[in-house]
Amino acid sequence: MFIIIGIMLTGMLFGYLLRSKRLTWIHKIITFLIWVLLFLLGIDVGGNDIIVKGLHTLGRSTYYYAGSGYRQHIIRLGALVLIVYKE
Repeated sequence: MFIIIGIMLTGMLFGYLLRSKRLTWIHKIITFLIWVLLFLLGIDVGGNDIIVKGLHTLGRSTYYYAGSGYRQHIIRLGALVLIVYKE
């Protein structure tokens, strides 16, 4: 954990020291590295049998949470419309 915090603080220091430079190319490198990290995370998750066997329950619970959030949004929107447009 301290290594990660140290790396982050080192990056902040370099960013502070290089703030006057034009680093327009850095965004492409950051985007590429994020894609690489996502790919490696997918390899790690795909290799874990416990996660792969539990994906169907994860999908089901995600479906229920999304539906619940959608219903709550509609109910609250309806209440807001009644309050705002109350005659």
